[in-house]
Amino acid sequence: MRIPFQQLQSEFKRVLLSLGFSHDKADRCATTFAENSRDGIYTHGLNRFPTFVQHVKDGLVKPNHEPTLENAFGAIEQWNGNLGPGILNASFCMQRAIELAEVNGIGCVAIKNTNHWMRGGTYGWQAAEAGYIGINFTNTIANLPPWGGLDPRLGNNPLVIAVPRKNGHVVLDMAISQYAVGKLVQYQSKDEALPLPGGYDTDGNLSTDASAILKSKRPLPIGFWKGSGLALVLDLLATVLSGGNSTAKITASGSEYAVSQVFICIKPRDNEQTDSLIEEIIAYTKTTTPDHEGGTISYPGENTLKTRRQNLREGILVDEKIWEVVKGL
Repeated sequence: MRIPFQQLQSEFKRVLLSLGFSHDKADRCATTFAENSRDGIYTHGLNRFPTFVQHVKDGLVKPNHEPTLENAFGAIEQWNGNLGPGILNASFCMQRAIELAEVNGIGCVAIKNTNHWMRGGTYGWQAAEAGYIGINFTNTIANLPPWGGLDPRLGNNPLVIAVPRKNGHVVLDMAISQYAVGKLVQYQSKDEALPLPGGYDTDGNLSTDASAILKSKRPLPIGFWKGSGLALVLDLLATVLSGGNSTAKITASGSEYAVSQVFICIKPRDNEQTDSLIEEIIAYTKTTTPDHEGGTISYPGENTLKTRRQNLREGILVDEKIWEVVKGL
């Protein structure tokens, strides 16, 4: 089932207004949720919206709270998100990082007591659209065992790196597990096997069964022990730079809220040499021989743009059951 972008955005906004969001905040949050689905990130668009609504109803997300500045030193700022909507706090922080980078060449904004930002790539695209290199990451509730362990003690801490490019921005948006938890749930709901092993079953065997992986709570970190180490240092950086909650404290609360996030912007040299270097790297990467007939090589963000154009042209794919739930909110 496909529906127009505007219809999706309007439905989100209607629900948010009923929850006490101001018109401006409701519009911006609704637009981001709709854009996430538009770009094919359904797990953090429509599919995530009912959970977001429940967090608002539970008091974990404060609809009209604003971030407040706590410390500023040079090109670094620390903010308190005051449990406001993660989408709005994250967009604000990336904009501040852009402003700091405009003056200093680089800007770093860390925020504590914020909420789930939904698609982390949203803020990478924000930086790239403004002409800046963007790096952002967040910690989360523990849902990934450290390498060699059985119990979740690490957050599946997403990392985003974006590079502006005239012919289509390069935006890497990745979870630290082979498949994000939302993607595992998506495969589970469709009763489909994963293309590659994504974790372990309860017997400790690598599995392509999303249900078995969710049951064992042992998703596979990217690069095995390397992904485990990356998840740990991202939690360290987010916690230390923001002065906020670590994955341990977030997990102890019982719900994923009051998380810590970091947004970094770098101002690249805007000249033909920079553009040429970027194109050289992209072009060289694409000269490899595809591993199967008809295969193509894509840079991070390339398929996002293709999906965006298709969904705007044909309508956005929606899960009919979840769509009906949202209409009933």
